Amino acid sequence: MADIDATSPEAIWHRLSARRGAAIATGLAVLLVCVTLDTATGPAMLAPSVVASAVMRLAEDPMVDAIVWSIRLPVALMAVAVGAALGATGAVMQTVLNNPLASSYTVGISAGAGFGAALVIVLGAALPVPEAFAVPVSAFLFAALACSCVWLLGGPRGATAETLVLAGIALMFLFQAMLAALQFIASPEALQQVVFWLFGSLQRATWTKLAVVAGILLAMAPMIMRDAWSLTALRLGEDRAAALGIGLLGLRLRALVFVALATGAAVAFVGTIGFVGLVAPHLARMLLGEDQRWLLPGSALAGALLLSAASVASKTIMPGALIPIGIVTALVGVPFFAWLVLSTRRVLS
Repeated sequence: MADIDATSPEAIWHRLSARRGAAIATGLAVLLVCVTLDTATGPAMLAPSVVASAVMRLAEDPMVDAIVWSIRLPVALMAVAVGAALGATGAVMQTVLNNPLASSYTVGISAGAGFGAALVIVLGAALPVPEAFAVPVSAFLFAALACSCVWLLGGPRGATAETLVLAGIALMFLFQAMLAALQFIASPEALQQVVFWLFGSLQRATWTKLAVVAGILLAMAPMIMRDAWSLTALRLGEDRAAALGIGLLGLRLRALVFVALATGAAVAFVGTIGFVGLVAPHLARMLLGEDQRWLLPGSALAGALLLSAASVASKTIMPGALIPIGIVTALVGVPFFAWLVLSTRRVLS
């Protein structure tokens, strides 16, 4: 009787859920370690115990308290928020487009945000509003515009996965071409700012910017989680999902709205950070499977963990120098991307 119970669907499901819960708990513990290390590392190295004391407002040195709360903690938490946004949007894009290589970076949404920011930087003094405010707003708006264009190009043809992917790739090349044109006509000072922004950096994070990114992500999370079952069914194929009564057109539209808002908020303040949205969902999928109720939060956690670890690495690879975090994520993401392409080719062959 015990053997029969152990092999019943309910028992198997409970064991699977327990393993998934353990994976999430382990990821959260590792993320806490990464955030602590991220807060501790910098020009003035701090012991983790000192960081913990400062976070709990028990630091005896007011200088340490200022370093932790005014400078490093916003940066460390911004890495978590941005990584979570990129990881979750990557999982949604890969599911909706049925493409393991899809992410907001590879289908042109991040390229649109980069062009929007570069446009403001190049225009500079000609704008009636401060550049510090105009850059994130323009990046956010162009990310939304890129997502809208993907929908408009793919929607009239039925918004199939193939047409949306092709529309995204076309837009990526279009925005990259316009960005190159801006760099060609920019002054040396503006060009330097554009290049630095495109590398991606967390160092300008503030509590206000963090609140905007986290607020948008938390506000959009319930919307996409309501579609978790529909997204899981979509992994079975469009025909089966439609047979189950899922409106594919509305599902893809809601998914693109989520991707536009979350990506726009993430990219607007830290620049274009590639490959997190590509790598994180695959790491989560290996551990948690295709059930979107687990995959979506797992991808957000994996993205937060990857970007937090990259933030630590950017400050420790070359002591005394701060490597742009976009370079660090690319060094990790490019080999993974190549492995993914090769493995996909083997499956299709």
